[in-house]
Amino acid sequence: MGTLARVMIHAVTCLFFANRIATIPVARKFLMNVIVAENLTKRYGRHTALRRLNLSVTEGTVFGFLGPNGAGKTTTIRLILALLRPTAGSVALFGKDAWQCGPNLRQELGYLPGDLRLYSWMTLRRCLQIVGQTRGRNLLAAGFELAEALSLEDGVSVRNMSRGMRQKLGLILALVHKPKLLVLDEPTSALDPLMQRWLNRHLRARAADGATVFFSSHTLSEVEELCDRVAIVRAGELVAEESVDTLRQRAGRQVNLRWHEQTQAESIPAPPFLRLDERAGRNWSCMLTGPVSDLIQWAAGKPLDDLIVNPPDLEAVFRNYYEQERDAE
Repeated sequence: MGTLARVMIHAVTCLFFANRIATIPVARKFLMNVIVAENLTKRYGRHTALRRLNLSVTEGTVFGFLGPNGAGKTTTIRLILALLRPTAGSVALFGKDAWQCGPNLRQELGYLPGDLRLYSWMTLRRCLQIVGQTRGRNLLAAGFELAEALSLEDGVSVRNMSRGMRQKLGLILALVHKPKLLVLDEPTSALDPLMQRWLNRHLRARAADGATVFFSSHTLSEVEELCDRVAIVRAGELVAEESVDTLRQRAGRQVNLRWHEQTQAESIPAPPFLRLDERAGRNWSCMLTGPVSDLIQWAAGKPLDDLIVNPPDLEAVFRNYYEQERDAE
């Protein structure tokens, strides 16, 4: 057999086995639930701050916990971190009971409270030294790197820091040891838009590396931009837990119409898939509750001067949950 023939046979054989290997299914990495809350309840006397909350957060997820002030967000976070003991129910972190294994689990946690309080004499360097001693690691270099990204100078004591500077310091202390789980209570509070964008990028990068981010917010825009999944809490009860994409699909679209004549705006009835929220002169402000195709077909035969269909907005979903609460009251 000639040399050329042997080379061709070898090439065909390699190609055959390469194709066979390429068709072998690759096992997907098993993703554990980093946070699991079951029937989590907290009562203060007769007041129930949290009622039978159930949720799970998978590793590598950016999870948004959404609700207005007083809805139960901070109480939930403190229960997750075992800073409060639940009246009923349980929380597991990394598969271990949060209350029983709290001290060991906190080595893997980074926490930013919503009401961060530090001693007035503390500086960035001194905070990093104390946290480093607590965790048994030298965190100065990593801390100063984060401080540079957040434009926070060393040498300024807490008593002389603005609210935004204190928030940056709190974020550095939560992020500096690269925890597996970040729990952040209103993390963008007091940050300017530039720093908010940096934080969003940084949290997404941490999640891409396998960390899990759980943060509370009442700002819908940052949740929509940053989160993979979101839970909505209302009056101490969980009313929704879904992916952001699913919520966006269910969100209505704001529709603005301008009629050719005011008499038309006043006399023509709205179709069943348009909820007419406001009528002002020749203008309609509506919420689309059906397919866009139905709206286009209906509008084609109407004397309209303008028609604007806005993209889905989580604001509509959020507002709907709280309008239901007011209606129930």
